[in-house]
Amino acid sequence: MKTWTIARAYKPDLQAILELQYLAYQSEAELLNDFSIPPLKQTLNDLEQEYEKGIFLKATDGNDEIIGSVRACIDADTAFIGKLIVHPKNQGEGVGTKLLLAIENECRVGRCELFTSNKSIGNIRLYERLGYVKLKERRISDSLTFVYMEKYLKGNK
Repeated sequence: MKTWTIARAYKPDLQAILELQYLAYQSEAELLNDFSIPPLKQTLNDLEQEYEKGIFLKATDGNDEIIGSVRACIDADTAFIGKLIVHPKNQGEGVGTKLLLAIENECRVGRCELFTSNKSIGNIRLYERLGYVKLKERRISDSLTFVYMEKYLKGNK
């Protein structure tokens, strides 16, 4: 059985997280047939600015290699969760599920919101399995529609 650990990510982790983000979003870019999506264009400086405003978690394997990450920023009583990424070789092992549950717990708010492409059926299934429900859809372009999903925590609604 593979073992991994989830913990807070810190500034020295950001370069490895960015490299993993580039790798993890290749499949999304292929799905959308668009390799100019924002996660593939984000710079280390962009990521550092985002880090200053939010919470970053990382999943590491037994060799301390970062194999997953998720981030969130809090506004009022809502955690806006983004960039749930898992190394392709570790997908299907429960890393994404554990990261998402960990960021929800870390944020300690009443509500979480996230979004994904309507073509990302696997992502939508994961989010629904963890209690997220569709909130709205927003058409970005002819080929891209975002599905926004929300989850109320601790019985808050």
